[in-house]
Amino acid sequence: MDGKTNNLLKRLQLDMPEFSKGQKLIATYITDHMEKAAYMTAARLGEVVGVSESTVVRFAVELGYDGYPTMQKALQDISRSKLTMLQRVEVSNARVNPDNIAKSVLMADIDNIKQTLDEIDNVEFTKTIDAILAGKKIYVLGIRSSAPLASFLAFYFNLLFDNIWLVNTNSVSEMFEQILNVGEGDVVIGISFPRYSTRTLKAMRYATDQGCTTIAITDSKESPLSQVSKHSLFARSDMASFVDSLVAPLSVINALLVAVCLRRTTHIAQTFDKLEKIWDEYKVYEKYEQEDEHENENENES
Repeated sequence: MDGKTNNLLKRLQLDMPEFSKGQKLIATYITDHMEKAAYMTAARLGEVVGVSESTVVRFAVELGYDGYPTMQKALQDISRSKLTMLQRVEVSNARVNPDNIAKSVLMADIDNIKQTLDEIDNVEFTKTIDAILAGKKIYVLGIRSSAPLASFLAFYFNLLFDNIWLVNTNSVSEMFEQILNVGEGDVVIGISFPRYSTRTLKAMRYATDQGCTTIAITDSKESPLSQVSKHSLFARSDMASFVDSLVAPLSVINALLVAVCLRRTTHIAQTFDKLEKIWDEYKVYEKYEQEDEHENENENES
């Protein structure tokens, strides 16, 4: 996201006196009702403010965008972190086809993955992997809807490393207690998506101040988490009603895990060889229970 996107609302306010009558109507509506305008088509926005669709499209171009969809995306990026739960429900209800909800949601998730694929920075991805592999201790934190992502990442990291800490907390004080001793050489991975967690942001700021290598897994460069982190991996996380879509973020985490695994092949082979023996001995998986049942049946028959 560029500076033009960052300053969109400021520009609308500053340039208001120079706009034509129709442009002022558009700019005023966007400024006053950004959360609604961000999810309107050009035709719908024009209808609401009383101008033609072509006027809305020309307005976006005059602001420096390739077209209305580009400006709309900029508005959505700004507005998503500000939407209340009720507003999220209202917006998503207008976007989801009530006659085929499953398809609407699945197609939205597909779009999120496609956008993530288009925007992934391979250089930054490689630097992130290097930083993780160099970490003395690796802390993973994510709360609220990001907690499952943090747990998933930490679960598999525990199979790859001996120095993993999953930060579990329900309060700011508990979070700081668990990362109290972080320092130079440690890696702290923070996961947060709109609406961004204040607790996660504060913890990442603290880790940065302590000299840690901080890594953000979030949605864009404009994320406050990205602003305080040395490295960032971005994934689109559009909303489905009041529910956060975590499909693309989980896919990025999968890619991260695979990349780390490929860099630690020897260690992984030794670890899983040991684990398989433990799983066999303690009959961890269902297949062993099934085998036991068959053995018992054979014994009873004999």
